[in-house]
Amino acid sequence: MKKIIIMISGRGSNMLAIARNVQTGILKNICEIQAVFSNNPDAAGLQKASEFGLPTYVIASRGKKRKTYNSLLLDWLKSQNPDYIVLAGYMKILSSEIIREFPRRIVNIHPADTAQHQGLHGYDWAWENKLKETKITVHFVDEGLDTGEIIGQKTVDLKTAESLEEVEERGLKVEHQFYSECLKKIFTAKSGKAQRLNYK
Repeated sequence: MKKIIIMISGRGSNMLAIARNVQTGILKNICEIQAVFSNNPDAAGLQKASEFGLPTYVIASRGKKRKTYNSLLLDWLKSQNPDYIVLAGYMKILSSEIIREFPRRIVNIHPADTAQHQGLHGYDWAWENKLKETKITVHFVDEGLDTGEIIGQKTVDLKTAESLEEVEERGLKVEHQFYSECLKKIFTAKSGKAQRLNYK
């Protein structure tokens, strides 16, 4: 069974979706959540994780130099020695040292096609450009910004969406299921390399 750490910065909706799948869904008996980590002590997801019975850990990034924060984070991650690190709304860029310490073991979900849009506000980008569809991308994290190897992508139908809120709602509905599907693929891959998923 794979040991994972989920990293969040805010509400933690993807974290909760994964936790439910670990408890009773498609990730049951495949992985266990060692801890939910946040750089933000006020993240709403921490309270939700605690209510779910999950251990939580915080290293506040505010007020710390980036190098100091990342050094503390690396030390903590090494002490936990997870099989995989799952980013679920974690809003800080991981240092090269962390990525090199856990090669092909850090996974992220991005609310856009990474070939078209990198960085924040993927749903705003889709709405402002009046896209009829967008893609949710799950990928390994490398030293670039949303440039890592793609594990899977799934299309989100945005036709008839009448507001940014509706775009986000449709996207999150896909995210909450698709992320766990991709994680299952990674965690159960016999070769240790997940085959790319091309769900439409």
